[in-house]
Amino acid sequence: MALVGAGGEPVDLARTLTSHGLAALPPLEPIAGETAVRITLPLRSGRARTVELRETEPGFVSVTVLGRAPSAAALIELEALVRRILGLDQDLSDFYDMARSDPDLDWVVAGAGRMLRSATVFEDVVKTICTTNCAWSATTRMVSALVEHLGPRAPGAPRTGWRGRAFPGPEAMAAAGEEFYRDVVRAGYRGRYFIALAESVAEGKVDLEAWATTSPADLSDDEVASQLQLLPGVGPYAAAHIMMMLGRHSRLILDSWTRPTYARLAGRRVVKDSAIENRFKRYGHYAGLAFWLFLTEPWVESS
Repeated sequence: MALVGAGGEPVDLARTLTSHGLAALPPLEPIAGETAVRITLPLRSGRARTVELRETEPGFVSVTVLGRAPSAAALIELEALVRRILGLDQDLSDFYDMARSDPDLDWVVAGAGRMLRSATVFEDVVKTICTTNCAWSATTRMVSALVEHLGPRAPGAPRTGWRGRAFPGPEAMAAAGEEFYRDVVRAGYRGRYFIALAESVAEGKVDLEAWATTSPADLSDDEVASQLQLLPGVGPYAAAHIMMMLGRHSRLILDSWTRPTYARLAGRRVVKDSAIENRFKRYGHYAGLAFWLFLTEPWVESS
């Protein structure tokens, strides 16, 4: 599969696979020593398949389906999921045009800027809620437990553990009781959020997946942010993060990591939010993306 965005711009696979913290959570598994990842994806049939994404040559990614050969229908579905996960449907060419004249961000035009997505918006929302008000070890524990105990299993996957299982759908999460979220996931107050969110999606009261394909002309960023914050467990930080997954980059993710990181990189002790917002105001609806890439440039050197 060619690593090219919707505007013909290049896509850097290594940068995409390390674009944010959720990219390291189950059911994704980075493959050590390679620009590659293993991920188990849910199919509409209720089954799951594990695929490996690997950069075989510059500008291309190979997609290998593990286990028995998939059906033609499953192969089409898996290809669409991979394209979604890598954000190949996004057009960042306008953003690149702006970044070229910014000495702090001109490096991104080589293919940075895509935020690795999950197979579904539902998965991105749940994982984001798992990052709020806790250590990263707790986030990893919660997500791992959800995948291991509720996720559909791919052919040939181990009987135990999260590997080889996809992220659970809303029906499975809605059916799990409060005891499961308390004793197995150890989600604390998030348990009731997960149940309420999963039930609303499973019953068709909320259509999270529609946000992935609705254009800003039909539904503005302000409207999406407002609707997201009506979801249980989603506040301003979580809404901004989820919007980045949706390809809506107008909101800056301002939290206990981004604020001091920006101040350090800018050579200052403390920076007001208004000053940060003013720095990236020129990027318009790409302001949040520009801010995130400014913060994560060191990740390129360490990857």
